[in-house]
Parts: sequence; structure tokens; C-alpha cells
Amino acid sequence: MDFIDRTLLKTGSYINGEWHSSQLGFDVDNPGNGSLVSTVSEVTSTQLEYAVTSAQIAQRSWAHFPAKHRSVILIKWFQLIIDNIQDLALIMTLEQGKALRESIGEITNAASYIEWFAEQAKRAYGDVIPAQSNERRQVTFRQPLGVVSAITPWNYPTGMIARKAAPALAAGCSFIIKPSEYTPLSALALAELSRRAGVPKGVFNVVVGTDSQGIGTVLTQHPAIRKFTFTGSTKVGKRLLAQCASTVKKTSLELGGNAPLIIFDDADIDMAVEQTVASKFRNAGQTCVCANRIIVQGTVYEQFIEKIALKISELKLANGFDSHCDLGPLINKTAVKKVDYLVQDAIKQGAQLLIGGKTEQALGPLYYQPTLVINVTPKMNIAKQEIFGPVASILRFETEDEAIQMANDTKYGLAAYFFTKDPSRVWRLSEGLEYGMVGVNVGILTAVQAPFGGIKESGLGREGSKNGLDDFLEIKYVCMGNL
Repeated sequence: MDFIDRTLLKTGSYINGEWHSSQLGFDVDNPGNGSLVSTVSEVTSTQLEYAVTSAQIAQRSWAHFPAKHRSVILIKWFQLIIDNIQDLALIMTLEQGKALRESIGEITNAASYIEWFAEQAKRAYGDVIPAQSNERRQVTFRQPLGVVSAITPWNYPTGMIARKAAPALAAGCSFIIKPSEYTPLSALALAELSRRAGVPKGVFNVVVGTDSQGIGTVLTQHPAIRKFTFTGSTKVGKRLLAQCASTVKKTSLELGGNAPLIIFDDADIDMAVEQTVASKFRNAGQTCVCANRIIVQGTVYEQFIEKIALKISELKLANGFDSHCDLGPLINKTAVKKVDYLVQDAIKQGAQLLIGGKTEQALGPLYYQPTLVINVTPKMNIAKQEIFGPVASILRFETEDEAIQMANDTKYGLAAYFFTKDPSRVWRLSEGLEYGMVGVNVGILTAVQAPFGGIKESGLGREGSKNGLDDFLEIKYVCMGNL
């Protein structure tokens, strides 16, 4: 597969509507075969400061664009993404490794966020508040926060950016994004398409580099930046949140998860197996909302294991460009090492390995086999930590109360799932599970129309839906007297 438009493959930071390079560079490798995809220029400290200054200047005029005008530009950006979806998917699979069809799906989903918030731009309503006297009028209206900075991960290199940039731009904010150094090319391609769509200079900026700590310090502590948004691990998120405190920035954080997926004995087992596999093995298990602990009621435990084992054994591990690929490689050797440690540690503690449990060396060192581990207990590390790999770990429960207790026994609260035919149980579990998002009889629950986000140590704020615009707007109250 080759590029239709190779000019989408950029190698420098995009600042104030121009491409910037430097004498230092870093390599972006293809996790599918270890080959070099591109060498990208490191952003300099001077360029980073210029990005903030440019964004600050551009935001003032962008905020005064009528909402309809901002909407029209965002729709053009959306359409250009759809028109170039094949090249964007090619870039993503080259640098991230996921199956090409998953890359196409991610880009389609990312574009839908830009389309959604193009419409929401026109719906930043205010209020007229009944006053305590006839001599006063009280109103509120919403104004853009200002310059927004963001850091996004490698697992969804286009989707994570669109979910943050689209509402920011729709609200009238300017935006500076630092993508992962593992997957910067998808972000830079988005920047090129934003330029073609007519997004004004300085409104959308992409800074790329390997000095995550140095760049992160600027993006969290610069006084000209009014909001910071981050998707990544809870450990890093806590550190970045602390850095934002020095300037009291508004923050949105989408952090780690430890999603339970509960199978009750009255569930449609065949459907539950299909949905569980879809949740667990999407993007080779490298998603923050995928099933991390599969908790099965004892009366259907053996039946569920037999059926899911068959489904897992049918999954095709391959290079992302293989037309039969169900899951591709993990992102790097560190990821493989962590996943394998959790599997081997569980086995040492008494869990049983049924399928997989090692790398597929014939494909390469980053290809970890689809794996099934049963007889896992809540005290094992594999049940406490986010696996972030293609490993299904199965735990057992007997009663509904036990299932809820096991599911909630974690500091995380991003997503949870359960399968049942009992309507009353649907309400009890939906209310009783301590998670920001709950899937009932579904394994994939995200949608542009629905709020995405967690509670507890899984984050702050919501992305998507009608609520997604709120995190980029300030409510201003005006009291007019003696009228």
C-alpha cells in the first residue's frame, strides 16, 4: 500500500501556520517490523515559546470569529480528514502498528468529533436569571478559556487529539498539542489538513519531541496557557496536575483504568463472549477502557471459559497491513515486558495459562500472543494493574454483592461492563458500580454523543457529548443595576 498524497507525511513541528525544523531529530519506527518510518525534528525551547506566544495572539481574534464561521472551518477540516482517510490510516498503522481496518475506524471516529463540535460551536448558550428587583437584570454568557495545551498518548494518536482539539477550537480557544514521540506523524498530518481547511495561523499548533518532561513543564506551567488536558497514565497525570497548580489552570485528565467486565449466569453467553473479545482485544488490548478483569459467575464459569477460549484461539496475530489481521504488535519492548511479567506472575501465584502467554517470535519481538489466563484472584497483580495488552484474565464470583465488591475494589473508575437479562439488576449495577461509564450487554461503549471520562483516580472532566464544550468555556455573570 502506498500514499495517495505523500505531502501529508510531515517531519517538523507546526507552529503559527508554518513548519519548523531543528538540528536535532528522533526516529519514528514501525513496531510491526522495526523499520524506520521517518526522522522527525525535535522542537526547540525557542520554538516552544513561540508556539505559546502565537497561540495567545491568535486566540484573541479566533474568539471573535462568529460561532458559525468557526463551525464552517471545522466542517472543512472534518471533510478533509474523510477525504484523506486512506493516507491517514496508512500513517497510523506504520507508526502505531494496529490493524489497518482499526486505523480507518479510529480516523472515522476522530472525524466525527470534529463534525460534532462544529455543530456544538453554535450552542454555547447563556442564561437570563430572574433578579431580586425590577431595577436589576442578571445574565450569564460563556466565553472561551484562552490558550489550551494538551499531551496525548500513542494508542489512539488521532482520536485522542480530535476529542480535545475539536471542542477547544469550537469554543474559540487556540490549541497546542504535544503528541507521543512514538506516534507524532498522525498529529502532524492532522495539522496539515487543518491548514488546508483554513484554520487560522496559531490556532492549532503541534510541537513534537522526546523531552516529555521539559515540554510538559512549559505546557503545564506557562502563565499564558489557561487550560491543560491530558490522556495517559494516572502516575504521570498526577504529576502534571501538580504542575498545573502553580498557575491554577483548569484541567481535564483521562487517566488509567482497571475495567471490570462481569458475566452473570442469566446473560446471553454467546453474545457476552463476542462482546468481551471485542472489548479486550481491540488495539491488541492497548486501550484504557478495555476489559481488564473478566469476572464470571460460578454457575457459568466453565461454559464461558470454553467458549471464549475458542474465540481467542481464532484471533489472527499479524502485521497491521495483513488483510486478516485481528491484532498487531505492542508499541515497544517495555510494553511487552510488562504484559509478560503480569502473565508469568499470575501463573506463579496459581493462575492457569490456557492460551498464549509469550511473544510470537516468527513475527517479531513486539507480537504478544492473544492470551487467556484463568483462576485469577483479586490479590494478583494482573487483577490490580492495567494490563494494556492482549491478555484476558478470568476471575470467579458467586453472588451479585460479591461481583460489585470485586469490581469496585480498585482506585480506578473509568469504565465497567456487565452482562445480564435481569432489568432490575441493570439498575442496581448501573448505580452501584463506581465508574464514570458503564456498558450493559455491550463491550464497546464510546460514542461522540456520549460523555467520556472517569471518576476516582481515573480522571477529571468529560470529553464528547453536549458536555464536552463546557471544559473549554468560562461562565461570566453580569449584573446590570439601576435600569
